[in-house]
Amino acid sequence: MTNWDRFLETFFNAKMMARYLPDILQGALVTIQIAGLVIVCGLLLGLALALLRSIGLRPLNLLIVFVVDLFRALPPLVIIVFIYFGLPASGVKNWGFIATWLSLTFVLMAFSEEIFWAGITSIPKGQWEAARSTGLSFGQTLINVVLPQALRLTIPPLTNRTIAITKGTALASVVAVGEILGMASSAVSNSYNPSPLTMAAIGYLILFLPLVVFGRWLETRMAWKR
Repeated sequence: MTNWDRFLETFFNAKMMARYLPDILQGALVTIQIAGLVIVCGLLLGLALALLRSIGLRPLNLLIVFVVDLFRALPPLVIIVFIYFGLPASGVKNWGFIATWLSLTFVLMAFSEEIFWAGITSIPKGQWEAARSTGLSFGQTLINVVLPQALRLTIPPLTNRTIAITKGTALASVVAVGEILGMASSAVSNSYNPSPLTMAAIGYLILFLPLVVFGRWLETRMAWKR
């Protein structure tokens, strides 16, 4: 057997791949569920905090800044483990899934809030004054005039950060969640062959490469015309 044959036998063992393919597919479904929940909840919470922060109430702003800085500073794995060991005391079931979802949601919320806030504050003051002079209220000006412009500016950093954080679903394997990496690691332990990890890598490419391409398309689509 040549070195190339050994390489294929080790990392692309067709027999092992066929045997554990159903497990990897099951893990892919869990990964999609977690990633989808994280994207929706994280972005919505981040936008909500940015809008609340724009009201300008100092105590509220200090609280928002504290929460955002806290989750930006803590590693996602630390948050996952902390929530994971805290959930059993509350009687919640499916701890690993919920811990991963909540932790990555909080991290994405924190980063997206800062991105949304940067977009809102980048809009010239004259836009606010012009809109208010037409009789629009503060809320109407924020939602109808400022926010649409701010969102276009936030697309590039927001898509990059969202993709980076959702790839953190692989951390769920640490708390015994059967996502792609968790299933692949279990298969490697049972088969003593890393071919399931190769399938996991291919699975991540299939899941996240379209998201990367969509993010690039969205950046181009929403960019200001020059």
